[in-house]
Amino acid sequence: MSAVHAYHGQGGDIFAAHAADGPHNAYTDRPAMLALAGDVAGLRILDAGCGGGHYAAEFVGRGAEVVAVDGSATLVGHARALLGDRAEVQQHDLDTPLDFAGDASFDGVVCALVLHHLTDRARFLGEVRRVLRPGGWFLLSTTHPVSDWRYFGGSYFDESWVEFPQADGLTMRFQRMTLESLVTEVLDAGFVLERLVEPRAVEALRAINPERYVRLTERPSFVALRLRR
Repeated sequence: MSAVHAYHGQGGDIFAAHAADGPHNAYTDRPAMLALAGDVAGLRILDAGCGGGHYAAEFVGRGAEVVAVDGSATLVGHARALLGDRAEVQQHDLDTPLDFAGDASFDGVVCALVLHHLTDRARFLGEVRRVLRPGGWFLLSTTHPVSDWRYFGGSYFDESWVEFPQADGLTMRFQRMTLESLVTEVLDAGFVLERLVEPRAVEALRAINPERYVRLTERPSFVALRLRR
């Protein structure tokens, strides 16, 4: 993600641990994104904001060639430890051009729960479109605007930067956006919207954490888009 808002040091360690098997990542957003991707065998995929490498590992396991990048050296370390030599992993600030990638060099791009951390979303979206081949897909997930509104209150149309406390003292800093802003930004970048989903927890979470399962199936937490170049 953005190097400014990435999880560094101990924050990166905590984030990687929660992403591995936490309700929001492992049982809600990640299954939804994998479902949106469909068959990825033989595809070359960029994981933009790879975190601890858990999404990349799933795509590699399904037969894709993956390049994974993140703005945090700590999370790049976790991703390399998880992926080994099965994927190319490097540190890169997503608020800067994707200068490591050529035009039309990927079949798909995944950006999971990262967009709201970026300070130059328009440039990032333009870069994603550049590195995608014609007809390639872009999977994008972010915090649900209604969830943010419920938590922070005030105007739904407030798009200020906020801080959200998480477990173990970790704080997430991100910019709120409306659903209108999200969809308008990706359309203005030249993408075609194929599908919009509001991920709910998968059934497997019910036995592990029934209270969180109910919460994540009754209230929106994330929104995910499948886009086409």
